[in-house]
Amino acid sequence: MQIDPWSSSTYQDYARLRDEFGIGVFSDNHWKNLQNPHRLLRRGIVFGQRDFSMILDAVNNQKPWAILTGLMPSGKMHLGHKMIIDEVIYYQSIGADIFIAVADIESYGTRGYSLKETRSLAIEEYIKNYIALGLKPEKCSIYFQSKNQHVKDLAFLLGRKVNWSQMIATYGFDGSTNMTHVLAPLIQTGDILHVQLEEFGGIRPVLVPVGVDQDPHIRLCRDVAKAHRIFNVKRTKDNKIGVFVKPDEDVSVLLDHAEKIIRNLGFKQLNKITEYKAIYIDDAIEDQIMMIDNTLAKTEPMFDGYGFLPPAATFHRFMTGLNGGKMSSSKSESAIFLSDDPKVAKKKIMRAKTGGAVTLEQQKKDGGKPDECMVYELMMYHLIEDDNKLQEIYQSCKNGSQMCGNCKKLAAEMMERLLLDIDEKRKHAGEIIDKFIVE
Repeated sequence: MQIDPWSSSTYQDYARLRDEFGIGVFSDNHWKNLQNPHRLLRRGIVFGQRDFSMILDAVNNQKPWAILTGLMPSGKMHLGHKMIIDEVIYYQSIGADIFIAVADIESYGTRGYSLKETRSLAIEEYIKNYIALGLKPEKCSIYFQSKNQHVKDLAFLLGRKVNWSQMIATYGFDGSTNMTHVLAPLIQTGDILHVQLEEFGGIRPVLVPVGVDQDPHIRLCRDVAKAHRIFNVKRTKDNKIGVFVKPDEDVSVLLDHAEKIIRNLGFKQLNKITEYKAIYIDDAIEDQIMMIDNTLAKTEPMFDGYGFLPPAATFHRFMTGLNGGKMSSSKSESAIFLSDDPKVAKKKIMRAKTGGAVTLEQQKKDGGKPDECMVYELMMYHLIEDDNKLQEIYQSCKNGSQMCGNCKKLAAEMMERLLLDIDEKRKHAGEIIDKFIVE
């Protein structure tokens, strides 16, 4: 099974995706440990995660952490794109530092847009809408890949531990792939990891909320971060917790340093074996691996290392298009754009595919199928905050007491209010946009 970050494919078997690519389940235990969890988290729309426990630890213990997300300026912003920024705004409200990359290099390399075109699209279609939706300028930086020398330099340096075979296996590149396209994933790795450089806040957990189509980028970045680490903390095959030195130079110095750090953490039963480049911690348990690893990571810059923590990630389901396919900027009938006139949006909703029966009589008798309804999905993802109200609509559809026409009318009214509110706030976004963009 191959995931292509640049295709228009839809993925329906999310359980298979989790199993095949090692994505963890995003469970009730994850979102219930957050303050006022967002509807996308508590409704199962975010279905998978990698290392989200790192983020929970940072949030619940008031430690520094960051969000890195990106936008692809290659079309108009629609409700599918809104899902990510909704998450980001929520995470900002519970303490995250926010970094947003405008993927203008990627758009140039994979979609053929000029850098001038991508800048205009990014500002008018995305950033102003982000501000209208509630993004705050405090602890928030939006930058363009092409203008960020730190990102480009880091991508070049980190690329030393990525070979062509790995890129082929991850992305399916072949001899016809242009080199800017090949470079784009390394630039994304620079995006994600540069926020742990000292000048951007230092080594700390970083969460990247994405659609599952972006998992190849997450896997590559996690591999690159691990490849550049000096210390590796893990449970061995014989169930020991060990700290291992990865370089072959200065092993004794690094082991002595690690031993001092580990003892300062309160561990006493240590067995250092220089020829194995290892320290075994006999009084540690698996739940303490993350704490030991994070502590050692923060010291790696002392030895000219990066100490990057592999980024955590959450994965959300794709939003279905109004016609039943994937919501796409290139198919206007499939999407509601944030810049749509409310009257246009209403017409789209009234034409949307539903889970209703063929006839009114049959729906009253057998009920509808809200799980297959694009209008119900609009309500679940974007329009209804109250879980009880949403459940009432779901049950009314299932038992045949709610007709599709009434549901469409309700969704259209709510969408009209949402778009009018966004439009009004977007008019003033330009007044403060300079507070967000870092050149």
